[in-house]
Amino acid sequence: MKHPSFNPWPMWALLAAMAALTPARAAPPGAGAAQEAPACAPLLQHSFLRLQDEKPQSLCQYSGKVLVVVNTASFCGFTRQYAGLEALYARYRDQGLVVLGFPSNDFSQESGSNKEIADFCENTFGVKFPMFVKSGVTGKTANPLFRQLADKTGQRPRWNFHKYVVARDGQRVTSFNTATDPKDPAFLKDIEEKLLGK
Repeated sequence: MKHPSFNPWPMWALLAAMAALTPARAAPPGAGAAQEAPACAPLLQHSFLRLQDEKPQSLCQYSGKVLVVVNTASFCGFTRQYAGLEALYARYRDQGLVVLGFPSNDFSQESGSNKEIADFCENTFGVKFPMFVKSGVTGKTANPLFRQLADKTGQRPRWNFHKYVVARDGQRVTSFNTATDPKDPAFLKDIEEKLLGK
């Protein structure tokens, strides 16, 4: 007795049709997280040594934050602004503000070693915001971040505690001179507007 010949074609066609109708599996949670992170603006594409331990720190870690970048000194009439800057950092940190301190001896008022500066900031003012090792902030010896900030604003530090407020996009920068206290209404307004994305 002859068996009818087996033709596999209908079965393969059925399997292909079923596969086409099966919904695609969802990507695991967080699969696109790396693509959603803010791009690192050219202004932040620098690394500096952290003041406390001299370990390299990329400024790209602050992408998407509002930054107050300030040149500091321990033996200046404006050194008390450390307290105001720390209070500012504590007040707005959870909203996305970071204060970045750059000690400098450009105005002959920061002669200590990096360790001495770190101890002074912590013990005298309880500074918790990120600080970096001593560097130049003006003229030919300015570090690359301060060179770019001066280029963007047309204003370079003329004394210690000059402040730059950088928007979340790393593009828009406002400059405030030494005499601007961290509690100054115009200074706070600029920070608050940048925190809101204005």
